[in-house]
Amino acid sequence: MKFLLPACFVGSSLLALPAAAQQVNRIDDFNRIGWFVYEGDHALGPRWTIHTEAQVRRVDFVTDWQQLLLRGGLGYQVLPRLKLGGGYTYLSTHPYGKHPTADAGTYPEHRFYEDVTLSDTLGRVSLAQRVRLEQRYVGVPGAAGPLSNSEVWQRQNRIRYQLAVEFPLQGSTLDDHEWYLTGFDEVFLNFGREITANVFNQNRLAGGVGYRFQENFRVELQFLNQITQHYDPDPATKFPVYEFNNGFRLGVSYNLTLIK
Repeated sequence: MKFLLPACFVGSSLLALPAAAQQVNRIDDFNRIGWFVYEGDHALGPRWTIHTEAQVRRVDFVTDWQQLLLRGGLGYQVLPRLKLGGGYTYLSTHPYGKHPTADAGTYPEHRFYEDVTLSDTLGRVSLAQRVRLEQRYVGVPGAAGPLSNSEVWQRQNRIRYQLAVEFPLQGSTLDDHEWYLTGFDEVFLNFGREITANVFNQNRLAGGVGYRFQENFRVELQFLNQITQHYDPDPATKFPVYEFNNGFRLGVSYNLTLIK
């Protein structure tokens, strides 16, 4: 627990970055979002897992496309509280909002990631901290060909820190057919030589309820608040663009045992 408490203060400090760096001359873009998420960690034995994930992200809650995300990877349980992971993510971003990043059309993104997750408990509360590194290749609309082509693919680096909490509502522990409270906060920071004024990338804050059907099957519904700073400024005014997106996140988690 000595590590958890300082990390909470660090996360809270990072959340203040957008406010501290707020500029009078900036553009705010407000959107209503609905995210539909599937996640699964499928056991390959006592330590190894295969991670699968798909996210359908919509604006105006369900009306139009925001993004499509597909992710796959491997996880390794080093210790009961410590897990390592890594893998690949594909993302496509569609034009949305009054100041879309994809104003020229839908554009793809390829990511490679590595992460470490530390789990702990504080009374009835379960906590999980995750630090993730991402190597991102963001393409122009219709991008194809090798990722080394800098005219088509823009290389970006990002680090993410997430603190997730879970609180059972029907006893001291969470069991099958029981409700629980769930929430997380995650801050995203850009880094690298090309990063100047846009170190802050985004923050996601979510909270809601979940229901555990079985140990390997859960459903969660959360209110989601997302603040995002665009990588590039507005082309007309050169002002930074911030998105303030609010809506819901409906998540399904289903884990299989592939190899006992």
